[in-house]
Amino acid sequence: MNYCKRCLYPENHALNIILDKDGVCSGCRVHEEKYEINWSEKESELDKILSHYKDRPGTHYDCVIPVTGVGDDFFVVDLVKNKYGLNPLLVTYNTHFSTKVGIRNLARLITELDCDHMASTVGPDTVKEITRITLKELGDMYWHVLAGTQTFPVQVATKLDIPLIIWGVNGWLDQVGMFSHHDRVEMTKKVRKEHALRCRDAESLIGTSDKVSAKDLQAFTYPSDAQLEKSRVRGLYIGNYVFWDSQKQIEEMIDRFGYETFAQERTYNTYESIACANNASVHDYIKFLKFGYAKVNDHVARDIRLKRISREQGLELIRQYLTIKPKALSQFLEWLGISEQEFYTAVDKFRDPTVWERKEFNEWELKDSALDIILSPNDQELQVNDPREYKLTEVLEEQSFDEDYILLGRTYIDEANFKAKEG
Repeated sequence: MNYCKRCLYPENHALNIILDKDGVCSGCRVHEEKYEINWSEKESELDKILSHYKDRPGTHYDCVIPVTGVGDDFFVVDLVKNKYGLNPLLVTYNTHFSTKVGIRNLARLITELDCDHMASTVGPDTVKEITRITLKELGDMYWHVLAGTQTFPVQVATKLDIPLIIWGVNGWLDQVGMFSHHDRVEMTKKVRKEHALRCRDAESLIGTSDKVSAKDLQAFTYPSDAQLEKSRVRGLYIGNYVFWDSQKQIEEMIDRFGYETFAQERTYNTYESIACANNASVHDYIKFLKFGYAKVNDHVARDIRLKRISREQGLELIRQYLTIKPKALSQFLEWLGISEQEFYTAVDKFRDPTVWERKEFNEWELKDSALDIILSPNDQELQVNDPREYKLTEVLEEQSFDEDYILLGRTYIDEANFKAKEG
């Protein structure tokens, strides 16, 4: 296995990376654009684009912004509403895996930035059955989350005649350099299916279970081409127009709006993914079991590129978090109604043989991963010039990694009413 000599990403990355003749990956090369782009010009371009959607006659909302209540959402909503003057409608797909801190942050976002909000909650039994299907057929327990969060905003936009959806950063660009900032890639039906849904759209699940019908899959079914053509909906990535630096952005949101942070089991980043009990735990653990790398690798790669940590520090963090079996797994298994053996049987079929080797007694051995990297002084080392640590804020309510998921929680927050309660 080859690894990027700068950010330590493995060449078997699920989103595909390309290592150049110097051993540096495409994600690092595209990241270099951030230091070459005239961001003032980019922001002027964004201003011109957004002005076309502002104060349209006969409508109340200028755009749709998908949110879950994470720190990046605060940044995007604040930018769009307070800097560019648009009136957004916030929309949320309920992941069914909500945490207390996530519920509070979502309530804080709606309240502090004074926005209208719409949410979609699919029936719990339907979500569980879809999760059983996709875990078995795709080795993915998170398909419904990705499908829902990238479908509901488009459904709302087409039905309410709101032709603009504003997303944060293009993850495929930011992680592996699948695109360039100069490409101005937008969120589309094709991008969603090919890169987020493992090429399995909702229609492909029909017939996989007697418990899942076309009606049950409505929340995951993208608007038709005719609907999209009529509504002219476009999905804009803010990361194409501003220097995207999630850590700095969220720290500003902590100071301005009181965004809460929380420690996680499988990564050192306390800002992201904390709204969901499984994103950085069970979902991330499956990623490790399949490909031998995980979210901690994502965070290390980004922080190395931003010159926050050295490769030595990054490798130490990977070794600290990569192989942790999350305590949250037991809660997920109980929620889904399967055994731990059934879980591993489903995932084992999707292990990458370049990384994993099956041993005696059905045990698996990690034969090649970032844990084995030996750093060389001749590698493409970046000089650390902006060291900073992720903050842990005061937590208003106790929370553990193995608590029940919150299906519904309060969406208003003030000093007398901050606690997340099961609805």
